[in-house]
Amino acid sequence: MAETKKLMRALAGQVQDVPPVWMMRQAGRYLPEYRATRAQAGDFLSLCYNPDLAAEVTLQPIRRYGFDAAILFADILLVPQALGADLWFVTGEGPRLSTITTPDDFKALRPVEDIHETLAPVYETLRILTRALPRETALIGFAGAPWTVATYMIAGRGTPDQRPAHALMAADPATFDALIARITAATIEYLCAQIEAGAEVVKLFDSWAGSLKGDAFDRYALDPARQIIAAIKARHPGVPVIAFPREAGGRYIGFARATGADCVALDNSVSADWAAQHVQPDGCVQGNLAPHHMVTGGQALVDETRRIVDAFSGGPHIFNLGHGITPDADPDNVQRMIDAIRG
Repeated sequence: MAETKKLMRALAGQVQDVPPVWMMRQAGRYLPEYRATRAQAGDFLSLCYNPDLAAEVTLQPIRRYGFDAAILFADILLVPQALGADLWFVTGEGPRLSTITTPDDFKALRPVEDIHETLAPVYETLRILTRALPRETALIGFAGAPWTVATYMIAGRGTPDQRPAHALMAADPATFDALIARITAATIEYLCAQIEAGAEVVKLFDSWAGSLKGDAFDRYALDPARQIIAAIKARHPGVPVIAFPREAGGRYIGFARATGADCVALDNSVSADWAAQHVQPDGCVQGNLAPHHMVTGGQALVDETRRIVDAFSGGPHIFNLGHGITPDADPDNVQRMIDAIRG
C-alpha cells in the first residue's frame, strides 16, 4: 500500500500536483473531542499510556479532516521516563522531570535495553492504529532528538534558552556527552520498535536545535541525527525518516545530505521561497505555515497556504505548519487550510 499513499510518495521524492498534508500536534487541545477523551483518561500521561485512548485521539483529526497522515499520540519525554527519570505534568505549566546534572545522576539511569517495558503501551497504540486507520493514511512514529530531550533532563523542565544544558556541556562535558550517547541509543531502540509495531515513517523532533551554534550544532544536532538515521536504515531499509532541526536557519542547507534524512521539516522562521531554492534541491521538505494562521484565519490564511504550495511546487513537498498547532486554534481554520491546499 505504501506507494498509493500520498505522504509516502512525497518521501520517495515524487512531485505531486497536490501535496500531502498533516499537522504537528494535530491531535490536541484545539479539538473538543480531544479534550473529552483526555478528561476520560484523567491526566496527560495516563492518556499517553492508555493504548485505546491514545489511538482514539490519534484518529480524531483523521476522521474530522482526512489528513494524509496520522502521527502517534505520545510525548518526547516518555524516553527519559523509560530511562528512569521521574516525569510529571503541571497543569498550565508543562512537564517536570527529575534532573540529570552529575555523574551520579547519570549512573542511576536505566540501561537502554530496559526501556521497552515502560514503552510497551506506545507500541500497542501503533498496533491498534495499523488496524484502524484508513488504507490511504500513512502512520508516523516519532521521538525527540537527543539534544532536545537532554535539555529537559538537565533542567527538569522546558527553558527559554536551554541555558542549563549549555552550562553542563561546558562544565562537565564527559557527563553531558554520556547523556547524549545514552539518549541516542535509546532513541534508536524506541524508533525501531515503533517501526516493528507498524509505523511507516518516523520523525525526529529537535525542537531546540536552533540554540546550538557552530561546532555544537554539528556535534549535538547533526551527528546524533546521522547516527539514529543510519541505525534505522540498517535495520529497516526503506523506512523514511523526517528530521526537524527547528530554527536551524542556514544549517537547514545540507542537513538531509549530512544525516541521511529523507525529508527535512522547516519551521516558519525561514521563507518557503528561500527553502525551495536552498533546501528542497536535496529532496523532500515539509512545512511551513506559521501556526498563528490557525488562530487568525481569514483570507491571509488562504493566501499564505497557497503561496507555500506554489513555492514548493517544483519538488517533493509535505504541507505542514512550521511548529505545532496551538490550543487556541479554531478548528474551522484547519479545514480552510486543507481546502486551500486541495481546492
